[in-house]
Amino acid sequence: MSGSATSCEECLLIHPSCAWCAEEVRTLFSRCDLSQNLIYRGCEAQFIEHPRSVSSILKNTPLSSKSSGSTQHDVIQIQPQKISLSLRPGDPTTFEVQVRPVEDYPVDLYYLMDLSLSMKDDLDTIRNLGTKLAEEMKKLTSNFRLGFGTFVDKNMSPFSYTAPKYQENPCNGYKPFPKCIPSFGFRNLLSLTDKVDRFNEEVQKQMVSRNRDAPEGGFDAILQAAVCKERIGWRKEAYHLLVFATDDVPHLALDGKLAGLVQPHDGQCHLNDKNEYSASTKMDYPSLALLGEKLAESNIFLIFAVTKRHYNFTALIPGTTVEILDQSSKNIIQLIVTAYNNIRSKVELSVWDHPEDLSLAFTAICQDGQPLPGLRKCADLKIGDTVSFNVSIDAQNCPPQGTQKSFTIKPVGFKDRLEVVVDYRCSCGCTRLTQANSSRCSSVGIYACGTCRCEPGYRGAHCECGEGEVGTANLAACREADGKQVCSGRGECTCNQCWCFESEFGKIYGTFCECDDFSCARHKGILCSGHGDCHCGECKCHAGYIGDNCDCSTETAACVSEDGRMCSGRGSCVCGRCQCTEPGAFGDTCEKCPTCPDACATKRECIECHLFNTGKFTDNDTCQRMCKDEIIIKESLMVGSILLVGIMLLAIWKLVITIHDRREFANFQSARSRARYEMASNPLYKQPISTQPVETVFQMHGKSYNGGVH
Repeated sequence: MSGSATSCEECLLIHPSCAWCAEEVRTLFSRCDLSQNLIYRGCEAQFIEHPRSVSSILKNTPLSSKSSGSTQHDVIQIQPQKISLSLRPGDPTTFEVQVRPVEDYPVDLYYLMDLSLSMKDDLDTIRNLGTKLAEEMKKLTSNFRLGFGTFVDKNMSPFSYTAPKYQENPCNGYKPFPKCIPSFGFRNLLSLTDKVDRFNEEVQKQMVSRNRDAPEGGFDAILQAAVCKERIGWRKEAYHLLVFATDDVPHLALDGKLAGLVQPHDGQCHLNDKNEYSASTKMDYPSLALLGEKLAESNIFLIFAVTKRHYNFTALIPGTTVEILDQSSKNIIQLIVTAYNNIRSKVELSVWDHPEDLSLAFTAICQDGQPLPGLRKCADLKIGDTVSFNVSIDAQNCPPQGTQKSFTIKPVGFKDRLEVVVDYRCSCGCTRLTQANSSRCSSVGIYACGTCRCEPGYRGAHCECGEGEVGTANLAACREADGKQVCSGRGECTCNQCWCFESEFGKIYGTFCECDDFSCARHKGILCSGHGDCHCGECKCHAGYIGDNCDCSTETAACVSEDGRMCSGRGSCVCGRCQCTEPGAFGDTCEKCPTCPDACATKRECIECHLFNTGKFTDNDTCQRMCKDEIIIKESLMVGSILLVGIMLLAIWKLVITIHDRREFANFQSARSRARYEMASNPLYKQPISTQPVETVFQMHGKSYNGGVH
């Protein structure tokens, strides 16, 4: 494919490993190839265009360890804060992001309560919630603020009672609870403040209302609490907790059509001068997507404090948790503290304004140090723990030149963020030196990156030929020698120059297309045995191999026998294997040789001159010169001696056995002669029946009438 590239930019788009040779004189081979191939064919490294994806850190303030009172704006919980990426399509680059939740960070908590009639018991329970909650939260942070808001539902049919008799009192005629206030969408009763007594005062004033259907208008209230930042009083340098207390599920987007509300929610703040939601009867309920987006923009952790487990959709809203309330909200304080601790114990990254042509992959490295590919979340953290994430980013294509994009990575619920600026490396540096009507192109072409793009009607490496100019002189310049084929039969002669054909087997190159990278010798069907590279029909072997097809290893370790000799002294090491030369020798190191002559026989003369000073090497000088092998004498027990001792032991054993048998037989004969008994009787036989006298005494027993025995 690289052979089809006619410009440096086309070459870079083929594959991230492709490089371009911009050297002017290099016109005899494909300019688009692997960098190592271009260098081997003579292109100097300074002229090779091979851009790679790179990243650079623009802002890298160290992480903070603890929040410090009035200087919260200096607290850093993510590092780095800004990086720049230059991406070549198909060549991903990776950078690291570290996150550390700091200790004693400020907390803003807004308590949003359902005031429908079913929540009457809950309202009574939380009348002194502010003081108790502040006491518990001060154990977790020294900087705590509390706010309060309420909601019911849209005051229109079919969501609420709208008949005239219910306008002022929706509970009119309801015997269990005859007095309540009209329905409303949302009211901000207390903006965030550190005066927790104000919270108790506002709660004391509240009365419940009554709506018609089971679901409530809670999503209207949540959205207003999130987007009306100034009215609610959210601080930039604080954790934002929104506690949503209700006993039923909220209405979702499109439910408003039941009341004729067809306008989608615009996601804006609509609090009037009385801090009431003024668009409750004008727009539909917000969607989950819109709600999740606005909560994330405001860095708000949403805590669903509910009495029913009907909140499976919360998985679609990042940064939310669900806690189960008692029927009268008695466990609300413990619920909030537990939810806060759960939030602080995990870190999850989110991506904002993600460009569609960029592919991101995350690998989480949590407190155990083990990489977790595909995850962007760590849990079970302690305050002060540092976790990191490796982010790999890859560009899918090339936008128009000069395009720059950006996106943001931030931990869910944190104000801290990492800004990522991206540009694209889709052009070559040599393009800046482009020359129109260049003299290098015979003034009829554009010179760019070592090549000429000729005007219509001209062709050739330097646009020196007109189209259709083919002559004998041109063809002669394309022959390696007289009688040879034009361009070796593997190319086309144009303007005194060979343009080599493409081949499915590999590359054809050279002044006369005489070279290729696929015609070298093969071993077992593998080019250059897999131990070399093919260049112009010749194998260039890798280190450690020799031979025409690189099949011969120069390693000799496998030829050394156990005694340390090369091929046991019976052969030579060729291509890393022993070739036995002594007749009868075999084995991997020629260590086996049943028919080889005895060493003692071949060294007889040396043994004689060394031990007995006899033989033809008697002369000391000759013996020392000719007999350099070490002679070892071993003493052994003669086979005859061993056999004689064995025979003697057998004879002694036989003699002892014979004497013993004779003594036993003599004793038997003596006992036999002393025996005296009648022939008619058998001395071994005994009668089976014997008679023994038995004395019998009979006693008479009598019985008395009182149960005794006499």
